[in-house]
Amino acid sequence: MLRRTLIKALGATPLASVPLAHAAPQVPVPVPAIGAPLALPDVPLFDGGHFRAAQAEGQVVLIYWWASWCPYCAEQTPLMQKLWDEQRPRGLKMLGLSIDKREEDARRYLARRGYTFPTGITTPAIDRVLPRPSKALPMTLVRGRDGRVVMAEKGQLFPEDVAQIARFV
Repeated sequence: MLRRTLIKALGATPLASVPLAHAAPQVPVPVPAIGAPLALPDVPLFDGGHFRAAQAEGQVVLIYWWASWCPYCAEQTPLMQKLWDEQRPRGLKMLGLSIDKREEDARRYLARRGYTFPTGITTPAIDRVLPRPSKALPMTLVRGRDGRVVMAEKGQLFPEDVAQIARFV
């Protein structure tokens, strides 16, 4: 009877969502609120350089989480590259963060498509300072000159949405 009661109680709940006794609970990270302060980590970049948080102080910073396997990222990333190319001379700083499990997949993806915006890969150390909100990809944040969030969007942006990021620079 206990087994039947348990199965009935679970109903349509997928077994993957049933917490295991030994698994640490995953707490979803909310999207930062507009106006909230946003700390930035130092990030080693694929090109051998470093994104330095101290050098981004007083600058508009675009943070873009993506993955090589994400179809929505494949649509949005060319727009982000175009924005980077157009707004970098005006002072836009950008930090792409790949969530790929293998760095070589992310590097190959960027090289094949000719993307040059500054990019590194997420690590537990980076996630401690700047955790990726929710599970949605792509994820786009803009930090204003005052160090506070001026835009936070999860999911794919339309071309006009990406173009509007330029108003913050």
